[in-house]
Amino acid sequence: MSIFHSRGGRHDHEAGHHDHEHDHGREREPREAQQGGRRDLLIALSITMLMMVAEVIGGLLSNSLALLSDAGHMLTDNLALLLSFFAMKFATMPATERKTWGFYRLEILAALLNGVVLVLLSLYIIYEAYQRLLHPQPVEGTLMLVVATLGLVVNIIGAIFLFRHSHDSLNIRGAYLHIVGDALSSVGVVIGGVVIIYTGWYLIDPLLSMLIALVIIYSAWALVRESVNILLEAVPGHIDIDTVASEMAKITGVREAYHIHVWTITSGVYAMSAHVLIDDQLVSGSRDIIDELKDLLSRRFNVLHSTIQLECDRCELGQICSLPSYAPNNRKA
Repeated sequence: MSIFHSRGGRHDHEAGHHDHEHDHGREREPREAQQGGRRDLLIALSITMLMMVAEVIGGLLSNSLALLSDAGHMLTDNLALLLSFFAMKFATMPATERKTWGFYRLEILAALLNGVVLVLLSLYIIYEAYQRLLHPQPVEGTLMLVVATLGLVVNIIGAIFLFRHSHDSLNIRGAYLHIVGDALSSVGVVIGGVVIIYTGWYLIDPLLSMLIALVIIYSAWALVRESVNILLEAVPGHIDIDTVASEMAKITGVREAYHIHVWTITSGVYAMSAHVLIDDQLVSGSRDIIDELKDLLSRRFNVLHSTIQLECDRCELGQICSLPSYAPNNRKA
């Protein structure tokens, strides 16, 4: 096998053995979505900050562990939202010579940190609740109910602002999960307040705290797992490598696609590299193959960045050939 090159500078750029293209038009879509996400993130941060202060005061006055836990959870939410906001802000910074992908991965790092903090906080809540089960303490149910109801309303408002962006950005999804977890905490505290008012059963407070913490851990773990997969450059969940190779091989002039690697840069931005064996032909015809391949990857698999190396078994007259540094039997990705 030989890798083909063209003599002219123009053809070497258009149809040489490497082709790297950035679809700036489609890349603009996630950037615009990020701008709207930052605005709604800032709104959610502002209202949860105010509610956190109210819950701390209410928790101390009512002696409610569930309410104080919810306040602590909301403090973590505010830190997470603030981290998410700055991560998305930095992610829009242009690429540099040293950071050719820009700062996209800051979003993923922030999402990972959010998930880890959620898990750790939930474990602490479980520990505190266990202590309350061993040593029950009286709780002021009425004040607990009023503050928790107000907190629930605030969390619902914050979740509404973030929901529409939660499927576009892993970072915002992490912030959204914080808000949803807080809303669940508020629901639990509301129920606990009602039970305490009408029955005087104080153990409902730590029991609900444990249940809420377990729900938060379940959601946060999924966020941590997805963030780690992205940082390890795992294949995105919606893409199957065999299917990609099969679809690429259907393009006229393509014999085989191999050494395929697909990974996620940041939420909704995917990249791919591949070797493509094509029929022996003049270099001028390879431009059409590349265009068809990139259209397929963008339309079918939502891959915005692709690097494709074209190869042929035999070079035509007028082309310069060079032997590859690997054997043909090494084609499997």
